[in-house]
Amino acid sequence: MKRTGSFLILLLVFLSLGANVFAAAPQSDASAADSPEARQARLAWFKQAKYGLFIHWGLYAIPAGEWKGKTSLGLGEWIMNRSKIPVREYEQLARQWNPVKFDADAWVQMAQDAGMKYIVITSKHHDGFAMFDSKVSRYNVVAATPFHRDVLKELSAACQKHGMPLGFYYSQSQDWHEPGGAGNDWDFGPDQSPDGKELKDYDGYLRGKAEPQVRELLTNYGPVALIWFDTPRMMTPERAQRFATILRTLQPKTLIDGRLGAAGDYVSTGDNVIPSSAQKEYWEVPATTNHTWGFRTDDTDWKSPGEIAFKLIDIVSKGGNYLLNVGPMSNGLIPQASQDNLRTVGRWLKVNGDAVYGAEPSPWGDEMGEPSARGAKDLRGQPLVLPHNEWRVTTKPGKLYFTFFQEPRVPFVLPPMKNSIKRAYQLADGKSVDVKEENGNRELVIPRPILDPMATVVVVEIEGERVEQ
Repeated sequence: MKRTGSFLILLLVFLSLGANVFAAAPQSDASAADSPEARQARLAWFKQAKYGLFIHWGLYAIPAGEWKGKTSLGLGEWIMNRSKIPVREYEQLARQWNPVKFDADAWVQMAQDAGMKYIVITSKHHDGFAMFDSKVSRYNVVAATPFHRDVLKELSAACQKHGMPLGFYYSQSQDWHEPGGAGNDWDFGPDQSPDGKELKDYDGYLRGKAEPQVRELLTNYGPVALIWFDTPRMMTPERAQRFATILRTLQPKTLIDGRLGAAGDYVSTGDNVIPSSAQKEYWEVPATTNHTWGFRTDDTDWKSPGEIAFKLIDIVSKGGNYLLNVGPMSNGLIPQASQDNLRTVGRWLKVNGDAVYGAEPSPWGDEMGEPSARGAKDLRGQPLVLPHNEWRVTTKPGKLYFTFFQEPRVPFVLPPMKNSIKRAYQLADGKSVDVKEENGNRELVIPRPILDPMATVVVVEIEGERVEQ
């Protein structure tokens, strides 16, 4: 019996390993991964997650918004471009890169404390510097710096240990370090002539650096949740398809964002741009905790916990994800103020997360705002929408989560629906909330003062899975 039991155990281990090997094997036909069914399967975890941590970290954290004693206006990670720093000068920053306080486990723990469900980090930004051990270019964190450590390898290991999905930002088009990459007109001249003719060996750069580095990311760093491409200058459909084929062949489950140059698995909105209403396609808002992505010493205008919580609920109520950024300092530490604010929101999510994770959009929409009656435009030149910020609603089958950002001073009139109401209660403590009928309306009588002045969630359970209007 003992020998038979041992044999069975070995057989089960073998079968388990075999199943894992086959499950991890890439599909030979990349087109199979392009089906609508495959896309929805890829998106399943993403739709559940709702809230992610973006990390912009690179050589630009060293000058931190200042070059040769002068302030460089704009985003911290764009300092090479804004200050027109020659490639040979900017390269010298690599010799100073030694973030001895970098702790991948601490970063992942902070994200978990904040209630975030995935992480996306810059593997190569527009400055062309790779934050991983790339064999394609020695301009990377291992070969070119005294640090000699693979940031992405350490973060990947920490994410796998904590069960945190990890994705990589990769600037496929702009690369200011390479003569053939887009964007560097101070060293290598313009990308295109006035009539649109390409003036650089752009395909040579794509095939020689960008595409091989994306292959490295998908080969050497375990499961990759998504690749976050950016600024698709000159990315024709054929060029975009080359990248998509690499992803679909090597890791068919990896999501492609909305900035490759062709349709991805979901839509990326403009930076810090939250749509005014629900959208047809699934979407994600990339956003900053202050005004920059890469660290700047002079930008300490942090979003408050209340503002972050509102934006998160607002986005989920419209059917999207919130990818919120931090810019670590050059020593490897994430600014404490941003950590504190994110953890405050995380504590709120520990008791109110059911209103966020896996929740679906509002069945109504009037609560979100209304277009300007005078046809005014916002600072981006888009039609101005006057937002309503008092409350939002997210949904799950049979449940409506009303999140109040201001205290109702009178009974709250529920939006019209045919469904019967089973009960209502505060999500954080389970305390019952009275529902009464007045003049044909159903109203919530919410206790005052409200439980949490930052955001109080009242759950309304209804007959049926969805609202009937």
